[in-house]
Amino acid sequence: MSMKTSLAAAALAALATTSLSTGALAQTKVGMITTLSGGGASLGIDIRDGFMLAIEDDGRDGLEIIIEDDQRKPDVAVQIADEMIQSEKVDILTGIVWSNLAMAVVPSATAQGKFYLSTNAAPAQLAGRGCNPLYFSVSYQNDNLHEAAGAYAKSEGYTNPFIMAPNYPAGHDSLNGFKRFFEGELAGEIYTELGQTDYAAEIAQIRASGADSVFFFLPGGMGISFLKQYADSGVELPVLGPAFSFDQAILQAVGDAALGVKNGSNWSKDLDNEANAAFVAAFEEKYDRLPSLYAAYGYDTANLMLSALDVAEPSDQEAFRAALAAADFDSVRGDFAFDTNQHPIQDIYVREVIKEGDIYTNKIVGTAIEDRSSAYVDECSM
Repeated sequence: MSMKTSLAAAALAALATTSLSTGALAQTKVGMITTLSGGGASLGIDIRDGFMLAIEDDGRDGLEIIIEDDQRKPDVAVQIADEMIQSEKVDILTGIVWSNLAMAVVPSATAQGKFYLSTNAAPAQLAGRGCNPLYFSVSYQNDNLHEAAGAYAKSEGYTNPFIMAPNYPAGHDSLNGFKRFFEGELAGEIYTELGQTDYAAEIAQIRASGADSVFFFLPGGMGISFLKQYADSGVELPVLGPAFSFDQAILQAVGDAALGVKNGSNWSKDLDNEANAAFVAAFEEKYDRLPSLYAAYGYDTANLMLSALDVAEPSDQEAFRAALAAADFDSVRGDFAFDTNQHPIQDIYVREVIKEGDIYTNKIVGTAIEDRSSAYVDECSM
């Protein structure tokens, strides 16, 4: 692989725009739009690094990857997508972290005849009535990991949790998912501002609510801020969440305050399968850090795409779509298949935050839901 830049790999994380090609005569162009700066940068960087690990390991000619930073802004993401589609003539788009950005980009991209492979964001609207033959979610459907937390809360006998999430599509999906499997009364339910960093008012509400537990979905820097403030508040209610709230980058920033917390996830570094063991070892060797679930999604997305490219070119839409739907690749999650709405059917686990040496991480302690699809599959007309 040759880089169309002379910068070292260490500087790649800071670039807003990067183009990499595995051959001088690229036959397939892939546009990755992801978050590489600001409070959510660690998520996009992990997606990019996991994706590129698979691409580099494959080493094929005729594939060009164009990577740009959306700055976590919908208007920027739309502008980049339009440029990639109309000027760069990409065949496939991928990489978006945030659901509000996905809702701004995906419908337009598919309407212009481009495949979109989701490495993360998977809002309910695109899993149900808004499903599209050119859109595949490789990660999950937004509700899934929160459904696992709800199922776990119910199994543990919690009776009145306080739940909170940011006020954007994934936040609404998260609380809907938790409630779907918890099926009980709530001490409180609030939506915070996207990007919020001060949670004093919310913690005061939790303290006064009479709750017996707290469920929160706050990815990236939001989760770091909340967990640190919660730990300092003196409120000692047990905390639950999805894996997004207890990811590798978040855990290192939060430290001991996260130990013992349970979270729902469809991936963990200790999942016992050959593909996952190879991925974790290769990622750690290349990047000198443990992979996150975002990196795992990026890696799986690239390998799914590569498996489909072995069968057909994106220009042959029906054949390429069929090859994607077959999911003929070794997922780091083990068993993997797409449902009729082109979202995964997969097991969702309960993880516990632990410490291994000086590193905070997660281990699987149980399976919350087996062979979970999504709540909206029957609304999809495909």
